[in-house]
Amino acid sequence: MSIDISDIPALARGCAVLGTGGGGDVRTGSLAAIRAIQTYGPVPLVELAELPGDALVVPLSGIGAPTVSHEMIHSEDEAKRIAEEIERIFGRPPAAVMSSEIGGSNGVAPVAWAAQLGLPLLDADAMGRAFPEVQMVSMYVAGLPADLVVMSDVVGNVVTIRPVDGLWSERLARAVCVAAGSTALMADYVLTAAQARGAVIEGTVTRALAIGRATEGAAEPLRALAERLGAARLITGKLADVERRTTGGFVRGTATIEGTGDDRGRMLTLELQNENLVAVENGRPRAMVPDLITVVDTETAAAVQTEGLRYGQRVTVLAWPCDPLWRTPKGLETAGPRAFGYDLEYVPIEELVKGEPRG
Repeated sequence: MSIDISDIPALARGCAVLGTGGGGDVRTGSLAAIRAIQTYGPVPLVELAELPGDALVVPLSGIGAPTVSHEMIHSEDEAKRIAEEIERIFGRPPAAVMSSEIGGSNGVAPVAWAAQLGLPLLDADAMGRAFPEVQMVSMYVAGLPADLVVMSDVVGNVVTIRPVDGLWSERLARAVCVAAGSTALMADYVLTAAQARGAVIEGTVTRALAIGRATEGAAEPLRALAERLGAARLITGKLADVERRTTGGFVRGTATIEGTGDDRGRMLTLELQNENLVAVENGRPRAMVPDLITVVDTETAAAVQTEGLRYGQRVTVLAWPCDPLWRTPKGLETAGPRAFGYDLEYVPIEELVKGEPRG
């Protein structure tokens, strides 16, 4: 299988949904992917089992504040500089590109990076969604050492970091990112195909494509999307208030949705850190990380990223279960509500919405 220009719209829609508000605006990733395919041709999509055990897999992602990355767009040079540095370190070239996070532009742009490097794209990622911090990846949860991070910025700087663990990889990479203007391209957890087995979330590129295609031609796009995701509808309404600030390489803030129609009189607040982290109504959590919470346009079911939230928008908030890896003790320690500073005991979305109608 390969990814061609005709696949990009569906991939972008699916990645936007899986981005839970973050991962960067899919429009920039889509434009880069289309241009790269026009220049270099379709990108082969390979399964992990197709790669030899010693093949180097390079997880790539943009790091920084989505509000900044939408304006400071990556060029072809960053991916090539990172690949050259990895070849210098390992003594052999990368064999495949993998998305570090399938959500947002970070799920679409790897198509461009793979095309530019002449490499296949691995049908996998390290989150099954989007998360804001470097250590919040499946490889960290699986116990692989976070001993190499390679970063490149739009100016041309290349920085190689040898962190002692995943938490230090976040601190150091974030500091470099802020110095670079709060956006950079990053390869972290460079690993062999043998190491990747059991340490990455497989099939997520094809899942994003399927999610994106679920609403194509649908008479009721919102219902079609919710059914495809197995998602609960938390509220339908309009954006009553949005507060955002860019600080420390993140977009942080809150968004409040005032219910309309059957939800009139209700109010839902979303807590943001690049992604939608916690949904609260009347002081009670309705959904929380690591489960996925996404804001979509009520009419079209197109996902709305956190940087695209605007007063008065008519939206619906959907929530659904995360990959089982994130519900393990190490997964919750890494990306559960307490990892973001919320004094909340994780409760699965299925329990929080038990007895409520779906879709």
